[in-house]
Amino acid sequence: MTIELWLTFLVASTVMLLIPGPTIITVVAYASSHGKKATLPLIAAVSLGDITVITLSVIGLGSLLAISSTAFTVVKVIGGLYLLILGARMIWSANRPVFNATDDGLDQPANLFFNTWLVTALNPKGIIFFGAFLPQFIQTNNPIAPQLAILTITFVCLAALNTLGYALLASKASQLFSSIPAKRRFNTSGGVAMAAAGVWALTSERVS
Repeated sequence: MTIELWLTFLVASTVMLLIPGPTIITVVAYASSHGKKATLPLIAAVSLGDITVITLSVIGLGSLLAISSTAFTVVKVIGGLYLLILGARMIWSANRPVFNATDDGLDQPANLFFNTWLVTALNPKGIIFFGAFLPQFIQTNNPIAPQLAILTITFVCLAALNTLGYALLASKASQLFSSIPAKRRFNTSGGVAMAAAGVWALTSERVS
């Protein structure tokens, strides 16, 4: 792989990552409600989620989702409903008579990690995107596995930095308004955003 090709991939990936999607909405919602302690689980979850999506694309699931409306719909519905459930739980927790940020059961690092990983991995558009995107940067006259490894590592590192930036900004914003009413509003807003991402995922169309 030439340095020019790698730099092109770097720029294209950066532009794509800066556009908020369901994963970033989830990251912002969790970081704003759980603070800096959520940062590491979120970064790990997004990184593993992207590795999962790229792996699924490489083994052919991206092609299946691109040509099968049924398979695309199944993955889309599962991911969208999961986001709706997470959003509803955050809204419910924030508006309980006695508010406690841990009442939703999602404050544990393992729960933050699993939920964010699943949201990232269950994005059918992401799987299709990588199935179409990565081959554009593969030189078939050279060994493919090392090139895939370089592209995957590059993208995951960029995604981790992107997640870190969004998480720190969200947690910092929540710290500036640390009163209980403000925390309620942050959790409610995060839950609404997450539920909206679920509706967005459910109503999205398969790219033809």
